[in-house]
Amino acid sequence: MSVSKNFESVYRASIEQPEAFWREQADLIEWSKPFDTVCDYSNPPFAKWFVGGETNLCHNAVDRHVAHRPDDAALIFVSTETDTERTYSFRELRDEVQTMAAVLKAQGVAKGDRVLIYMPMIPEAAFAMLACARIGAIHSVVFGGFASVSLASRIDDCTPKAIVSADAGSRGGKVVPYKPLLDEALRIAKHQPTSVVLVNRGLSDMPMRTGRDIDYAQAAEAHRGETVPCEPMAATDPSYILYTSGTTGKPKGVQRDTGGYAVALAASIKHIFMGQAGETYFSTSDIGWVVGHSYIIYGPLIAGMATVMYEGLPIRPDAGIWWQMVEKYRVSVMFSAPTAVRVLKKYDSKFIKDADLSSLKALFLAGEPLDEPTARWISEELGKPIIDNYWQTETGWPILSLANGIEPQTTKFGSPGIAMCGYNVKVIDEGTGQDITTPNTKGVVAIEGPLPPGCMQTVWQDDARFVKTYWESIPGRLIYSTFDWGIRDESGYYFILGRTDDVINVAGHRLGTREIEESIASHKAIMEVAVVGVEDKLKGQVAMAFAVLKDAAAYATDADKLKLEGELMKVVDEQLGAVARPARIRFVSLLPKTRSGKLLRRAIQAVCEQRDPGDLTTMDDPSALAQIKSLVAG
Repeated sequence: MSVSKNFESVYRASIEQPEAFWREQADLIEWSKPFDTVCDYSNPPFAKWFVGGETNLCHNAVDRHVAHRPDDAALIFVSTETDTERTYSFRELRDEVQTMAAVLKAQGVAKGDRVLIYMPMIPEAAFAMLACARIGAIHSVVFGGFASVSLASRIDDCTPKAIVSADAGSRGGKVVPYKPLLDEALRIAKHQPTSVVLVNRGLSDMPMRTGRDIDYAQAAEAHRGETVPCEPMAATDPSYILYTSGTTGKPKGVQRDTGGYAVALAASIKHIFMGQAGETYFSTSDIGWVVGHSYIIYGPLIAGMATVMYEGLPIRPDAGIWWQMVEKYRVSVMFSAPTAVRVLKKYDSKFIKDADLSSLKALFLAGEPLDEPTARWISEELGKPIIDNYWQTETGWPILSLANGIEPQTTKFGSPGIAMCGYNVKVIDEGTGQDITTPNTKGVVAIEGPLPPGCMQTVWQDDARFVKTYWESIPGRLIYSTFDWGIRDESGYYFILGRTDDVINVAGHRLGTREIEESIASHKAIMEVAVVGVEDKLKGQVAMAFAVLKDAAAYATDADKLKLEGELMKVVDEQLGAVARPARIRFVSLLPKTRSGKLLRRAIQAVCEQRDPGDLTTMDDPSALAQIKSLVAG
């Protein structure tokens, strides 16, 4: 793709001539065997990309760069939690990955086996992901903050041969022990892995179970120096499973392919993120989320960039730490979340002004809607382009953004941008299923199939759920629903207006309100509960719960209710993790429903946000909403 072309013509080619377009993008990676077919869409909505081709994610991310510039920086690890910094060259990264791969192979892990990774943000987590890709194992990374019950459900769903974990993580100077959470998860889980490989950071006690638990340092010493070749993988082979919140308690494993993902990341780094080999990429995310997979580990490394892996907070030791890292490591591309920027906005702007940010091309923000005041503030303080982008765990890379790597484009604050190459984005009337062509008219943001390379193949071991969940929600059409409301203006810029389903976005973390409801309802005192996402200036949204008690007389006083609220918070912590804890749990005598018994979540949300709840003629008992309104006002 020539940068002399304008974006509109390039985008049109990607939609009208996708085979030619993606064949050209495929040259951005190395193939051990050429592909025969660019896209097989003979069985919609299942798309198979680069059929017949063979490649390897680890080869493209590590080994091919060792051949040309082995001593260039590849992985830069910074922890303000343990005051540690370490830079690995591409050669050193390859050697560490081979050691991890040898350790996993010694535990019987082979091509197609699953390996669950439950790790803090430390280099060994990156080694484990890349080692899995190297030997053809399918990794499933679970965010280190997840509680035992959630972890157990993921263990049972992906049935890993091995688990890679650590004694503990650390956040804000507070140690978070992982081993007890993992042991409890394995006690609950039906499936049991053959082995658990553990990195001992010396932060917390790490009792070892004989016959199952393996000390990584000892195992690594035994296998250091071994050569483990990259396994040739079919482009259509699964590379990883990443669980995302849904509207039920059953985990939903997004399954990603190998070849399409590598091509999509290589193209997105070049055309969207403007990254080049030899530069440095800094994503402030976590490997437990899709941003960490795509733009901490695989994307930057495939492009030959150094990638920064950071363990710590944006305000510790002070609010200048990120900008000091940009200066020190000459970061050219930075990726963060609006919540983090809103946190930094509370601090003196001198922390930004004191750093040399001349290397920085742009700051990209995603994970939740970017409000205009936040975007404008950080734009003025940094003096750099602020580029929003919108995508999902399911798509693996941006649906909407700006492709400044193809042609300079204009930022519109409040909009994540325009459709990126390969995404045939529509705004759909949810009632009729028809395209909405009138500008600035609200509808469901949807994507015509086939989804471009890099997007999910299916839900792990559940093709029927993939089709039903994503492709059959819009009447009369087989079209992928993002489950977000949106509008498109006259210039083709999209504006995201919120979810159409029961998933909320708390500080960039997607949480299913039904999962939180089920957790609270598991307490013996609760008869019924409703959870909604409520707008929050810092986090984007917070969860708010309203519960009906089985025996209201048993919790008659405010002190009784406050004590019960604390118990319920603890239940959510234990089952789902602190990230899912509601901001408040309030008690009501009944919940607002329609006469047919449907819970009026949108009306609850509107009242909580002090908006007009709209037409309530179908409500069974108006006093239910009045109770909530009184509690919120109070």
